[in-house]
Amino acid sequence: MKFLAAVFFLVALTSNALALSDSELAAKSRGITLYNQLKASTALPPLKIAAEAGDHEAQYYLAESLRQKNSYMNPEAKKWYEMAAAQGDLYAMIQLGRVQKDLCKLSEDCPPTEKKPSDWLNQASSIAQPEAQDGNPEAMYIMYELTLDTIWLERAAAKNHRFSQYLLAKSYHQGDGVFLPWKRSETVEQLFKASAEGGYPPAMMEYGALLYEKGDIEGFRHWNEQAALASYATTVYGYGSDLAHEPDTYGFPLDVVKGYALVYTLKELDGGGGLQARVESKLPKIEAKMTTEQITKGKRFAEEWKATHPPLSFYPDKLSR
Repeated sequence: MKFLAAVFFLVALTSNALALSDSELAAKSRGITLYNQLKASTALPPLKIAAEAGDHEAQYYLAESLRQKNSYMNPEAKKWYEMAAAQGDLYAMIQLGRVQKDLCKLSEDCPPTEKKPSDWLNQASSIAQPEAQDGNPEAMYIMYELTLDTIWLERAAAKNHRFSQYLLAKSYHQGDGVFLPWKRSETVEQLFKASAEGGYPPAMMEYGALLYEKGDIEGFRHWNEQAALASYATTVYGYGSDLAHEPDTYGFPLDVVKGYALVYTLKELDGGGGLQARVESKLPKIEAKMTTEQITKGKRFAEEWKATHPPLSFYPDKLSR
């Protein structure tokens, strides 16, 4: 039974990608990319292709996109959450468990076997808890989301679950937990550093900010660059502006072509994440410093950057509120 539970948990955290055709896989990847760029409406068509093919991860992100587009848990979003949850998707179970009002009861058309939100949470807990107790960091994080008991977050962070490290650092930084006066800041810095070194871009920026406060400007510049290399959209904007010295705030070496190129790549977002107005304002200021040849090189550099780096992303939490 323990082996079967472990297998079910593994299935619950991964997608049945092998069941998808190449075109369905491409649609799923495109849909998740658009979702991570905060373009929920645009993400719907490609996600639906993979969701209808039975991929539970695509079903989950489709449900998330529908819920965010409508700003509430509408019946269509709930349908896709339920389809994902039926395949063991723990994130879908959690979102179903967070429903404040039962939509089918409001419309008086509940099927006889309709699960209550608490049923979904109990099911997720029954799957995740044994794995968490066996030391699975992802399961520990899931248990934190189910219980809001910080001990699970601490255990996941201790197992190098990078998002848990980030969340715990944010929590401690805001004053949660009990520490000796000097120990709090030390612990926050250690957690942000661990998450940053684990590859989580929002933690890179938080850790870089702490280094800047301590006067370590070189460390700040390093983590800005690392976050930009990971295509963290807000940092790509800031790093590109810094390289173009528009303005020169943090002492980055002047590279107007590369700086222009990075800001130019953000045109792809087309409004996603609210950066469009800033990009449209920034580009003419940088162009004013450039020759026609440099602008051409910058646009070519932007294409090369896009081809050799991950898709732009705002790295939203998978479990959105």
